Amino acid sequence: MLKLNGIKPSTGSTKTAKRVGRWNGSGKGTFCGRGMNGQNCRSGWWVPAWFEWGQTPLFRRMPKLKGFSNARFMKEYNIINLSDLEILAQKGITTINKEVLLENRIIRDKNLGVKLLGNWELTTKVEVSVNKLSKTAKEALDKLGAKVEITE
Repeated sequence: MLKLNGIKPSTGSTKTAKRVGRWNGSGKGTFCGRGMNGQNCRSGWWVPAWFEWGQTPLFRRMPKLKGFSNARFMKEYNIINLSDLEILAQKGITTINKEVLLENRIIRDKNLGVKLLGNWELTTKVEVSVNKLSKTAKEALDKLGAKVEITE
């Protein structure tokens, strides 16, 4: 039967630690492997984790950031173009909203809003429902007389 007081590690698996500071016959006497003088030989010696031993520290090497960033509160959108609307119109789809764009794999992320950009000449009249609209896209849709609904 196994007894807790009889458990021992395998032979050779553990080594006894060298006891330092037990006079010179031990091989680690006098200075105990710490050297003679300096910061490292003192008791209570401590250096902060960010200390880089004389090298210019990381926080001083980094560029100083200036200005203001509103990235934390910035809204992201799925970006589509008028060319994408033209492709859907050629398929016979004239009412375009987020669900239609997801079904046709024009946008991928269903959690983001949809922004329409105007880098194409639209030839077919369509009904569009998007979250945001660029100035050129609005002008192109107004020129055709297309119905545009901006949702939030």
